Amino acid sequence: MAQQHLDPTDPTADAATGDALAGYLRAQATEFLRALRLHRETGGSSAGGAEGSVDAARALRRSARRISGTLHTFRPLLDPDWSEEIRPELAWLSGTLGLEHAYEARLERLLLALHRLSGSTAFPAQTVTAPAAGPGDPATAAARGSRAAGAARTAAAAPLGPGGPAGRTATQERGNLTVGAAKAGALLERQLTLARTRAHSTALQALGSSRFHAVADKVAVLASEVPLTPAASAADLHPLAAAAEERLTDAITALPLVTAGHPYNAEALVHGLSPDPSPHPQDGPWHQVRLLLRLHRYAREVLHAGAAPVDVRLLTAGQALNRHRDASEAAAAAAQAARTPRITPATAYALGVLHADQRHEVEAARFAFQQAWQKRPVGAP
Repeated sequence: MAQQHLDPTDPTADAATGDALAGYLRAQATEFLRALRLHRETGGSSAGGAEGSVDAARALRRSARRISGTLHTFRPLLDPDWSEEIRPELAWLSGTLGLEHAYEARLERLLLALHRLSGSTAFPAQTVTAPAAGPGDPATAAARGSRAAGAARTAAAAPLGPGGPAGRTATQERGNLTVGAAKAGALLERQLTLARTRAHSTALQALGSSRFHAVADKVAVLASEVPLTPAASAADLHPLAAAAEERLTDAITALPLVTAGHPYNAEALVHGLSPDPSPHPQDGPWHQVRLLLRLHRYAREVLHAGAAPVDVRLLTAGQALNRHRDASEAAAAAAQAARTPRITPATAYALGVLHADQRHEVEAARFAFQQAWQKRPVGAP
């Protein structure tokens, strides 16, 4: 069992009752409505409007997640029919609005990894001679830079290299990776940019749908009236918050933290080479811990009226789990791209190296989580 992160001497935490829950939900509903108004005001085509629209969508997701997570943790104190009706809708909205950003971040992560693996540490944007990318599309410009840089390095490296057999083999492998990296980058750009465009269209359709307006109407009512049960006003919130923390610690206890304490996880790499396109079998429990950690954080916010003290342990562990999620999804995208029919061997080789690199990033994130969560290193007496 993890240590309790609540300060029993904090008067705000001691006074946490159903009234505090209602106040927190009203505040998050107000944030939701404020973000919705900002999104409508900045929905134009100008650059500033586009940036403001992204910020508004992020704020919508943030408040929707907090409302949904709070309804889940404290559901015994809320009207069950109302809670079970709105909670899935908030999860749908948050997931839909987050897809575009997820695809954009995934493409950027994979292109940066390709540059690193093929010998470049940064995008040489000043050397790109291809047509300029459209406004608001940095991923396209980055990928063009990847292709130009890869071609330049290939031309420069091809005639070089030691004359011995080992040197020729190493040079040939590096050349294959450099050539394949440019083609792999172009393939990933096409696939993920298309997915991002579709996600953008889906988000716009969702925000204009009757389903979203029904959710917004319910949140607007929540901003003024929280449907608590009759006994909720005087109920103590600490037992429900403690139950959320216990679910988190139980899930963490079930994780293979000893395996995560080693530099290499051979079993994970074996699964990573499987042709099965289903999600990686080791990732699910870690993703679940990430969600439970988020619910625990939200419960702490409720107990402290939205101003929970910073817990470095939780913060560091959450960052590690976010990196784990990002690397896992990036590895899956590389594997999916490698299944594209009729790609060249050099492209497949680069995508395979990229997939292995991201799976190693997954293991590094698990190790970082283990270091953050446990008081002493694995194996210490």
